[in-house]
Amino acid sequence: MRFLFLFIPFFIYAANLEYTLFKKEGEIKGNTLLVIGGIHGNEPGGYFAGAFLEKYYNIKKGSLWLTPNLNFDSIIMNERGIYGDMNRKFSSIKEHDEDYEIVTKIKKVILDEKVDLILNLHDGYGFYRHKYENAIFNPNAWGQATIIDQEKIHGLEKFGDLDKIANQVQNAMNTDELFKEHHLFGVKNTETKFKDEQQQLSLTFFAVTHNKPAFAIETSKNITDLTQKVIYQLKSIEEFMNIMDIEFERKFDISNYDDVKAKIYDFETVTINDNIKIPLTDISKTLRFVPMKKEGNKIEFSHVLGAYKIYGGVYRFYIGNKHICSIHPQYFEIKEATKPIKIEVDGNIQDVKLGTILDIKNSFEILKNGYRVNIIGYSKSGIDSEDGILINKDDILNRYSIDKENKKYRAEFYKDGKFYGMIVLNFEEK
Repeated sequence: MRFLFLFIPFFIYAANLEYTLFKKEGEIKGNTLLVIGGIHGNEPGGYFAGAFLEKYYNIKKGSLWLTPNLNFDSIIMNERGIYGDMNRKFSSIKEHDEDYEIVTKIKKVILDEKVDLILNLHDGYGFYRHKYENAIFNPNAWGQATIIDQEKIHGLEKFGDLDKIANQVQNAMNTDELFKEHHLFGVKNTETKFKDEQQQLSLTFFAVTHNKPAFAIETSKNITDLTQKVIYQLKSIEEFMNIMDIEFERKFDISNYDDVKAKIYDFETVTINDNIKIPLTDISKTLRFVPMKKEGNKIEFSHVLGAYKIYGGVYRFYIGNKHICSIHPQYFEIKEATKPIKIEVDGNIQDVKLGTILDIKNSFEILKNGYRVNIIGYSKSGIDSEDGILINKDDILNRYSIDKENKKYRAEFYKDGKFYGMIVLNFEEK
């Protein structure tokens, strides 16, 4: 087993993160819906719903354009806008503004002639009500509402009647099953041109003033259950797709709360330098002595909301606004392995590529392969390389697992003091 103490100077890595635009095109041509999530980084209902659309929806007719992570820097910091409110920069923005490139790019997407309707996904305070009830339920609240800037876009026949469309969505949501009675949806018309100078700087008003129908979907920040908010967002989006005659299919049951929750919290994997793959769902909060390069590490998340920042030499991994784990590196020269590793798994010999996750039921043996093998948490006196040994899960100390359920462990491969890769040993349920 390896023990090493490192001193690493403090610094912060703060590169701007790029948003991603996905285009899901149906085989049958039709209308195009643009969905934007994450303009405010502390409104996870919107961007986790956007990530759900990216992963679990297929379009059969029409098109769904989607960016779940518009304000990515603010998302991982769980801040409304670390460079100021991005949703107040669509009327004008200065070139030196940190948000300039993102806002300029997404404005071009909004104005694309193929885009027929835009949805901006938010979480808002309180519960919108047409009449004042109390400090939470009142006309100044934003939550549980479809927001329009004006009643109609005059002269625009296609989806120009914003109030009619928003009320169709409201009716569909309120006849559907709500988690609680007070989660009713409303339609909030901000009458932006005449009553709301701040909204005049917003994404939706920019779109509307360019004859592009645009709506905001606001689930309530007073609903603390992320799964409930994502389901409400998705049901609203689906109703917009129905109105637009966009045909879709999804790979889950939207009425099954537990299924949706499990998928929201499936954080997928991160790959480091193409020779380490770590499953992030249920990962331990801290992993130490992970072999990496001193600089120039290639880090790729399979989840669209995956990103990282470096603080004091520690890599902090995020999915959306959720800090998943911190990686404390141990620096090595990294080399590429050209051949797979032969491993006997439950009695069967497999060729296993470094940088993969290996499922094991009972036992494994890494066959002799020319590498020095270090199975983190396993120790046998007098052994330098832990290959050629039949190992069961009980032979590895639980405290060295990389997950909270003590099922996943690290096997690392070295030669001549250089690191060639890792295999995650995943002990499945028997």
